[in-house]
Amino acid sequence: MDLRHKRIVVTGGSGFLGRHLVQRLRGAGCDKVFVPRSAEFDLTQEDDIRRLLGQQRPEVVIHLAALVGGIGANRANPATFLYKNLLMGAQLIEHSYRSGVGKFVMVGTICSYPKFTPVPFKEEDLWNGYPEETNAPYGLAKKLLIVQLQAYKQQFGFNGINLLPVNLYGPHDNFDLQTSHVIPALIRKCAEARERGDRVLTVWGTGKPTREFLYVEDAARAIHLAAQKHDSPEPVNVGSGDEISIAALVRLIAQKTGFQGEIRLDPSQPDGQPRRCLDTTRARQLFDFQAEVRLPEGLDRTIAWYESARKPAQGHAA
Repeated sequence: MDLRHKRIVVTGGSGFLGRHLVQRLRGAGCDKVFVPRSAEFDLTQEDDIRRLLGQQRPEVVIHLAALVGGIGANRANPATFLYKNLLMGAQLIEHSYRSGVGKFVMVGTICSYPKFTPVPFKEEDLWNGYPEETNAPYGLAKKLLIVQLQAYKQQFGFNGINLLPVNLYGPHDNFDLQTSHVIPALIRKCAEARERGDRVLTVWGTGKPTREFLYVEDAARAIHLAAQKHDSPEPVNVGSGDEISIAALVRLIAQKTGFQGEIRLDPSQPDGQPRRCLDTTRARQLFDFQAEVRLPEGLDRTIAWYESARKPAQGHAA
């Protein structure tokens, strides 16, 4: 599919991943990209979805909008995370089908995988167990949307694809300690601890779990490629294929932010899923995606952006 002159709606297009994807689409010649704002279109409301699709008449819908957060936010809001994510996706898929949308790109989550999935995660293992408890409601909501697109393909011939990105990071990430994911939270904690001259930095968990991270611009490129080249509802992992322990990640971020104190792990706090690392063979075979930005380089870029973005606020406070 040549996207350049298609009418494209990107939900969540003003968010972290969304702004990078929209920039990439427009840079590639897509001149009819619309980003709905939540103040005008509440995607949990069916009437707002009908109005959005009626006004824009999109040929392609890329669904990024989601209520997301780290372990703490998921533990505090399991019902809200399940309800709002399921409602947004289910209604948007249904009305996109009814409105004659030509292609629906669903961006899910690897939180949908079972807690004890063998590493590297293969797409065929998606249903072999229950997700990790702290984010299971969110993961299951997104998982059901995979099934919905598969069912709509089977019954109606509706063209929807399912992408499962690993943990993302990069410039414009969410650095709010109450709702952020691990990399932005650690960058902020290390930078602030350095500035205060703290001797100790406490980090949740044992440090033993592993994670895989994908630089946000790589993720945007993957979605762009998949939207053009891929036409099956079977889920596809999107990641870097590189695994790192939380303890090693903390040390790396501390070194790159200049924090020189002691790192103290707090095993009384939850670890989350024991390991996360994806088999990315399917993405490479189906739409020629392979990550380009390695973690050390991506962290350098992210930290530089964060430090630059904070300076005006610090100067104003002074």
